[in-house]
Amino acid sequence: MTIRVNNIVLSLDDDISILKRKVSKKLKISIDEIKNFKIIKESLDARNKDNIRLTYAVELEHKNEEKLVERLHDKDVKIDTTKYEPDVQEGNEKLNNRPVVVGFGPAGIFAALMLAEKGYKPLVIERGEDVDKRSETVDRFWTEGKLNLESNVQFGEGGAGAFSDGKLTTRIKDKRCDYVLAELVKGGAPAEIAYLGKPHVGTDILKDVVASIRKEIESLGGEGHFRTKVCDILCEKISGSVAERERAEAEKNLLMQDKQLTGLILEKEGVQAEYPCRNVIFAIGHSARDTFYMLHERELSMNPKAFAIGVRVEHLAHLINESQYGEGYPEEVPTASYKLTHQCKGTGRGIYSFCMCPGGYVVNSSSEKGRLCVNGMSYHDRAGHNSNTALITTVTPDDFPSDSPLAGLEFQRKYEELAYKIGNGKIPVQLFGDFLKNQMSTKLGKVTPSIKGEWQFANLHECLPDYVCASLEEGMRAFGHKIKGYDAEDTVFSGVETRTSSPLRMERNKQFESNIQGLFPCGEGAGYAGGITSAAMDGIKTAEAIAEKILTQN
Repeated sequence: MTIRVNNIVLSLDDDISILKRKVSKKLKISIDEIKNFKIIKESLDARNKDNIRLTYAVELEHKNEEKLVERLHDKDVKIDTTKYEPDVQEGNEKLNNRPVVVGFGPAGIFAALMLAEKGYKPLVIERGEDVDKRSETVDRFWTEGKLNLESNVQFGEGGAGAFSDGKLTTRIKDKRCDYVLAELVKGGAPAEIAYLGKPHVGTDILKDVVASIRKEIESLGGEGHFRTKVCDILCEKISGSVAERERAEAEKNLLMQDKQLTGLILEKEGVQAEYPCRNVIFAIGHSARDTFYMLHERELSMNPKAFAIGVRVEHLAHLINESQYGEGYPEEVPTASYKLTHQCKGTGRGIYSFCMCPGGYVVNSSSEKGRLCVNGMSYHDRAGHNSNTALITTVTPDDFPSDSPLAGLEFQRKYEELAYKIGNGKIPVQLFGDFLKNQMSTKLGKVTPSIKGEWQFANLHECLPDYVCASLEEGMRAFGHKIKGYDAEDTVFSGVETRTSSPLRMERNKQFESNIQGLFPCGEGAGYAGGITSAAMDGIKTAEAIAEKILTQN
């Protein structure tokens, strides 16, 4: 049990050391009475640009917590009893089949970590390279254009999040979030991510954190295999009893299971081998398209789902800072972020910013030959000359070419192929003014692209649906009324942004299990997360479920 105190305000000039004093004054107790003082949230309040402030929430212990809170009658002071305790029993018995985790992005990392911490010694399978070798491979792709189909911005240790802004914000209210942040800090992330209102790590630090957590998993008996690909799954037919079917129906569990997973076909360095197993977490990310096809052929239940498509938009970071903080803004404020939305009258679709990267870079995040897509990335200091965001509009199964579960995937591929074609394999770039004229740009203005990878001028109308182009035009004009200069003609567009989320969802029951017994879809690729933190938490939940099943079986 602790006391939580909200809305403690400091100016930018105040030393953080006075925070504890302000809390003691608010609680009407001496500083000496405060025990285990901890900042749990810091937010920048820039609504009044003449008085930019920092707002804090803190946690502390006191010998008479309940009496103190009751005496104060202050809505900003309350008792906090919610703490995350992993709902996983210790696995002490030797298992005939250890649990397997396929994919080592955020979901796979935290699923494996939770299983390892509780004694289950998971086997991790990752098609890409470890993060150090992967970083070299990705850098070589950006400088030389040599794409490694198995280890790239999408595949490898750390997942797609390893080459992103490293945002850790989530709208999910779950105490597992505290566990995720604590483990990231333990792995080497800055301590402030545990309390910042908009925490982020940055790709330069995140890579080291990922490697540290992997070493922790290995020290606990887990085992990782890189450059190892799941080519197929093995199943055996089962027949459920009448009682089982009645129970499933009573629980409104529509996933009738008539197959049991028995093994994986793994490939490493061109050699395939069978690996027997009965419980596997598939945390494969949103870009493992070949694996999606394989699972579909093996009759894994899945459905198409909505995602979003658009472009990356770059502005000078200084422009965004001025819009958020005012002219002559203090140097100590962080590089500014923003969030924009607009409902388009012309198309009836929404257009919105996504994955905003202050002081960041646009990166070539392709993973297939002849197809090109982009993403945003920032280092921890966010000190880049430009700030960028995805400007995207949602597409639904109604927009897809068929009703196949894989139709959204094919939709993505179509526009990625067009982007590759019009850019001759390089990122296609266009100024907003030329986008309005539906013509290829020939020269830059004030904004020079901050791009990881080669780029060239092209007409982005040629790699986007007409309704997306129309939404971008209207949205940019609307956003220009919110941020002065946002719709300047020399604003830089890069395309195409398609990997905003998975284009499908793998069905699972309340126990996180698919229609194939022993196969647990997990994370963003399975359609159950939308960022690093939410994917990590879904990995933890899935680990909890698989551990419970293993204990029941044993």
